[in-house]
Amino acid sequence: MKNFVFFKLLLLLFVLYGSDTTVLGKECTNTPPELSSHTFRHELLSSNNGTWKDQMFSHYHLTPTDDLAWANLLPRKILREEDEYSWAVTYKKMKNPAQFKEADNFLKEVSLHNVRLDPSSIHWRAQQTNLEYLLLLDVDRLVWSFRKTAGLAMPGKGYGGWEDPSSELRGHFVGHYLSASAQMWASTHNDTLKDKMSTVVSALNDCQKKIGSGYLSAFPSEFFYRFEAVKPVWAPYYTIHKIMAGLLDQYTLGGNDQALKMATWMADYFYNRVQNVILKYSIERHYYSLNEETGGMNDVLYQLYTITPDPKYLLLAHLFDKPCFLGLLAVQADDISGFHSNTHIPVVIGSQMRYEITGDPLYKVISTYFMDIVNSSHSYATGGTSYHEFWQDPKRLASNLDTESEESCTTYNMLKVSRNLFRWTKEMAYADYYERALTNGVLGIQRGTEPGVMIYMLPLASGVSKAVSYHGWGTKFDSFWCCYGTGIESFSKLGDSIYFEEEGNSPGLYIIQYISSSLDWQSGKVVLNQKVDPVSANDPYLRVTLTFSPKGVAGQSSTLNLRIPQWTSSNGAKGTLSGQSLSVPAPGNVLSITRKWNSNDKLTLELPIILRTEAIKDDRPEYASIQAIFYGQYLLAGHTNGEWDIKTGPTKSLSDWITPIPATYNNQLVTFSQMSGDSTLALTNSNHSITMENIPESGTKTSVHATFRLILKDGSSSSEISKIEDYIGKSVMLEPFDSPGMVLAHKDSDDSFEVSDSSDGLFTLVSGLSGKSQTVSLESGSKKGCFIYSGVNYKAGTDLKLSCNSDSEGAGFNQAASFTLQNGISKYHPISFVAKGQKRNFVMEPLLNFRDESYSVYFNIKA
Repeated sequence: MKNFVFFKLLLLLFVLYGSDTTVLGKECTNTPPELSSHTFRHELLSSNNGTWKDQMFSHYHLTPTDDLAWANLLPRKILREEDEYSWAVTYKKMKNPAQFKEADNFLKEVSLHNVRLDPSSIHWRAQQTNLEYLLLLDVDRLVWSFRKTAGLAMPGKGYGGWEDPSSELRGHFVGHYLSASAQMWASTHNDTLKDKMSTVVSALNDCQKKIGSGYLSAFPSEFFYRFEAVKPVWAPYYTIHKIMAGLLDQYTLGGNDQALKMATWMADYFYNRVQNVILKYSIERHYYSLNEETGGMNDVLYQLYTITPDPKYLLLAHLFDKPCFLGLLAVQADDISGFHSNTHIPVVIGSQMRYEITGDPLYKVISTYFMDIVNSSHSYATGGTSYHEFWQDPKRLASNLDTESEESCTTYNMLKVSRNLFRWTKEMAYADYYERALTNGVLGIQRGTEPGVMIYMLPLASGVSKAVSYHGWGTKFDSFWCCYGTGIESFSKLGDSIYFEEEGNSPGLYIIQYISSSLDWQSGKVVLNQKVDPVSANDPYLRVTLTFSPKGVAGQSSTLNLRIPQWTSSNGAKGTLSGQSLSVPAPGNVLSITRKWNSNDKLTLELPIILRTEAIKDDRPEYASIQAIFYGQYLLAGHTNGEWDIKTGPTKSLSDWITPIPATYNNQLVTFSQMSGDSTLALTNSNHSITMENIPESGTKTSVHATFRLILKDGSSSSEISKIEDYIGKSVMLEPFDSPGMVLAHKDSDDSFEVSDSSDGLFTLVSGLSGKSQTVSLESGSKKGCFIYSGVNYKAGTDLKLSCNSDSEGAGFNQAASFTLQNGISKYHPISFVAKGQKRNFVMEPLLNFRDESYSVYFNIKA
């Protein structure tokens, strides 16, 4: 009892005075730092190289060198001893000397149950793809390792990847699944999913009861003895956080009371564990162990406290606030370089919950400053951050562009940080960031509409592909990386940050994302329908229409606040309410309208979409020309194999060197294919040489190279062409899909072909010499009777040549000169442009639309 009272007193002091008590400080990072990387840790633990393991784990943690509370929190770049006193004083001045009280005046989250995405939106498509994946996953395989740990029967077999029964991180994805399925059920009310997620909770409940202590995980509790002894183990609290967060989501969104009981029992178990560590060793020992990643343990415990509210969960949450990292942010030291990004962003999210619960303004300062330095010094054009999972030196991002530039998990968590800051402040800059990161850093991590195929890293180097990184695309049942877990959550809650409520005598609603959707606005007593017209490059406006269906008796007045994005312009912006013009404020503000909404009201907003460039966050003069190109909120990537030079000339207008691709050009795209043996091959632009290659699937690098645009002779209009067969009999040039301004041409030196800006690229498209239906032959415009020719029984990689007809070759020649004409495998996205390059031009389209194609996000743009 005496020890228990001492523990309570110790924690009470911590609650009252936070991290400026004489709690022993410590360093914040592992040595060597690679151990913080999930990718590296998985490879290390999967290796049979015992020497390598011994070498890496022999330096598992740094040894603390200072026993003073805040001395160890000094930024590593401050070297003068006299700064130590001001460091501590500065921190204490930022503390609120009065008793804390819960912060208020925040915008309120709108329940996912009340928002429905419209099937016409890309967000709905992404959500639907994710729903299909959640329904594919098997309950017995998900909980297999949990049952093994509990000593229960294990039907079937466990999943692979990071959920493999041998993986030390097993169980983390199941926690994500609990959250994602609860969010998805709230977003769709899919009954099959509701049954499946309830079955998972029930199975886990059986495991927890069998163990009998409150402990619940897919790995044995022995992992925590290693954690507490500061011995090598892969982030056990990281997994516990995911499981507890998933159970709370099952309770709050799925209405499962048993899930709350399970989460509470888990919290009681870990409260006792942490208490025992502190009593047996010290608080220092506890904090020392936090060098191993603990996910958002503070965040989930703060959430549990708001539900119960049991003060011991508040105490335990404080003990997972990582003072050696939050302390740096508290005194506004831009010193996050070298930290593992996704270890520490969740700690900041937890500190945001601490602010909401305690009202301590220090924690608002912490997250505000954190967002500022990440956004200003460590963020890519996508809104994402990290490099090989870590933060590097500030404003040096030009050195960080490769296949491992941006971890998807970090974007998921930075969205949470910005979302909370927006709810607190209503500042549109945070809403702008949210839109940017969601659009460019999240929506493109799925591989089209393939369920369960996502990426870990978003490559950002020049000429890269999402398919070509260390991890590449994952698989449905054998990946389960950390970014798979955050991925299935991201695509289950796409409706959670479109609308926010403002409580008061007159209800208010903030609309910060323009996504086709409907909202059952409970406090406003109206159903609001938002319809967004498809965006295209040829019509540079975002058009939004809002209509209303009042619920019950009309008469309540409410206010709509519509975000005017920073990326638009006041010039040309329009708003109307039932035909009457509205004054649209400048970008970065809100358009506010208060009235009693009725079914005859129609609110429209028309915002110009501006093309702009944005320099990379790198303050070295030699990298000032490296820039990204945006169209409104969309980050444009160019189809390139590594080229990135753009020379604009003296012009100051982007429209002089980047122009929209007309929608009609899709009618001019074709692919030429041919059978050779049992294989189907396609005429392909292979690095500016023309070869026959195995016919590709859409969305691949090769599909781009196997697609050509037919251009009529003398630039004649193709408006009269309704189908590709109408080109037969006409003189055309073949422009490769990803090389606008260049054409397929006959080399003067021999009979082969190349892609160049030559004028000798004219062909007459005639009916196939083979006489087969739907085939065509390409006759040279300068050498009559000579045709593009492949060969007989050739293999992939064969060069095409110009060959002239002769009686001796007969049927073989006719066959080799005939190609099946089909619609182009690749298509221009509605938001597509041509940018004039120094040596070649580039087809630009939103990064989110790329799958396996090669691209460049940043360009070297010079006058």
